[in-house]
Amino acid sequence: MRIATPDAAAATAARARLDGLVKPLGSLGRLEDLAAWLSAAHGVVPPRPLDDVRVVVFAGDHGVSGMSAYPREVTAAMVRVFLAGKSGVSVLAGLAGAKVRVLDIAVDWDGADVPAEVTAHKVRRGSGAIDVEDALAEGEARTAFEHGLAIADEEIDGGADLLIPGDMGIGNTTVCAAVVASLLGLLPEDVVGTGTGIDEAGRARKLAVVEAALIRAGATKDPFALLTALGSACLAATAGFLVQAAVRGVPVLLDGVFSGAAALVAREIAPGAEQWWLAGHRSTEPSQAYALKALDLEPILDLGLRLGEGSGAVQAVPVLRAARAILADMGLLADLA
Repeated sequence: MRIATPDAAAATAARARLDGLVKPLGSLGRLEDLAAWLSAAHGVVPPRPLDDVRVVVFAGDHGVSGMSAYPREVTAAMVRVFLAGKSGVSVLAGLAGAKVRVLDIAVDWDGADVPAEVTAHKVRRGSGAIDVEDALAEGEARTAFEHGLAIADEEIDGGADLLIPGDMGIGNTTVCAAVVASLLGLLPEDVVGTGTGIDEAGRARKLAVVEAALIRAGATKDPFALLTALGSACLAATAGFLVQAAVRGVPVLLDGVFSGAAALVAREIAPGAEQWWLAGHRSTEPSQAYALKALDLEPILDLGLRLGEGSGAVQAVPVLRAARAILADMGLLADLA
């Protein structure tokens, strides 16, 4: 896949303008870095307005859902909550003027009572328990990835200026821990957190599952083989979504642990795609910290969040808009005379 490079000349021009604004050099800190980044992504100074922000929630169940503090039936129930506009990310996205779309990629239900567009990209029901079997059948990882490509195209063709991948799936932090550990050569102890709020006994069980999964899968270098052995259909679809956004040159705000793991896989499939991504926030899950370090991404916000859904990234949207505004609307020192 051909990944375009953000416009370095635009970034340089943005830096020059920032240095000439009515303020001390560098006094707006990270906002200045983000303004230059957006200018490079858009190839123009100032960057275009971020008027059409879209969150896509990739929903799916996992065979290791028993590691969570909540039963797997919550995933299907939450799809209905998203559709009703009552989820955490729905409320927060409304404040940021962002749209939320939920897609059933691998929820373990028939979904007969939801709009057809919700299940249009469904790959399977649930996934295998990765400690004892592969998560996906042969070919399903690539199929899900291709769905992710198509989903990104749908959003971009619809006018998206900024994309945010969200997630919903009981057990997904266990899957993410295994994927990140496998890709980065880490120990289960390094990457396993408390997820939805499990106690120490629950974390010990989760550690054992991740360790067994890593031993069972062995050293897996091919990203699609990794997704098959340890991932999920929704993780593969999210990876495709991230890659296609980069192919199309549309910026992405990563959310928490799930999009961090998907981003690591996406970079393996399409090196250079990470140039089009920003980290919206820092999750409390340890595997996200390792993923972001490997991707050389610094989170914009650190609010102690662990909800997922895209809820952390969507709160960074006003920060990006502020970064654009200083380039677009602040006066120049040269004009003071």
